[in-house]
Amino acid sequence: MRVHVTDLIPGDQMQQDAYNQSGLHVLKKGTSIRSEDISKLKQHGIDYIEIVQREVAITTDPQSDLSDAYHNLLPHFQLAFDGCSTLFSEAAETGRFNSSVVDDSFQPLINSLNEHSDVVSLLLLFNGKDDYTYRHSIQVGMLCYYIANWMGYASDEAYHIGTAGYLHDIGKCKIPSDILNKPGKLLPEEFEAVKLHTIYGYEIISESMDDKISATVALQHHERDDGSGYPRALREEQIHPYAHICAVADVYSAMTTNRVYQSKQQLLTVLRELYGLSFGKLNGKPTHAFIQQMLPNFIGKKVELTNGESGIIVMNHPSDYFRPLVQVGPRFVDLSKEVDVAIAEILL
Repeated sequence: MRVHVTDLIPGDQMQQDAYNQSGLHVLKKGTSIRSEDISKLKQHGIDYIEIVQREVAITTDPQSDLSDAYHNLLPHFQLAFDGCSTLFSEAAETGRFNSSVVDDSFQPLINSLNEHSDVVSLLLLFNGKDDYTYRHSIQVGMLCYYIANWMGYASDEAYHIGTAGYLHDIGKCKIPSDILNKPGKLLPEEFEAVKLHTIYGYEIISESMDDKISATVALQHHERDDGSGYPRALREEQIHPYAHICAVADVYSAMTTNRVYQSKQQLLTVLRELYGLSFGKLNGKPTHAFIQQMLPNFIGKKVELTNGESGIIVMNHPSDYFRPLVQVGPRFVDLSKEVDVAIAEILL
């Protein structure tokens, strides 16, 4: 059974030895795969391996037969969701929150992420039309943690960066709900009110915990390298590295999540937009690390095309990573050449 490394599940058994492109032996036949083995295969640039046929087919249909791995993750997501709701409610009422709730609600989710390398499926799984602010906060926390790991940060630093992402929008608890949930375009004065959430977030975190960096991330996650961001129009060298990471996660989550005033955009399309933003707006280091690690996750994903056809992504095209090769039945659609066709939606 030939599978992409991002679709491996701990417990899968190697059917053949795995070698990298240089001929170096990486994993031997018969190995029962662990999460660290999956990381090892990715580090060696190995995309596909042969495993023993699974006895039970794993499906990722979010409405019916989620794999056991994702079923196990759902309680942790719910705990993080409930914790986020508690933090926002308490901060709205008192201007501060119980800092112990942060670790109690977020750390179990982060601990469980080490078993899940397919970030695309996680984002699709936890997307939804309701409770945008809480879902967005969790997604940003998760993505910050992943990006930090991909950039080589130590595990404790990666967790700290993830926590900062989880709290980055806490200041929105002070924004009137009629503005925050307005279905149409904000008036200039309403947008100015929304921008204050960065300052509120800094103040709330500073009052609640001894974590100057997380407070700074809340303050700076809308700053941009060219000085076009807010609230202080800082430039690249003035922005904290953790805030650079949070900005990438924040933009990606916001653009791929259903919101009351905006439909989600297709995941690959947003990656292309992030790439463009990495030259002057978003910092290039976290943005490029994110894109590089995300692209392999799309191999094997089911998609619907704008011409009504359905297929499976089989390869990222070397000349245009954001318009891959899609198999539709017995034929292949090269989106890098068929410019009139695009991916309408990526499915679990």
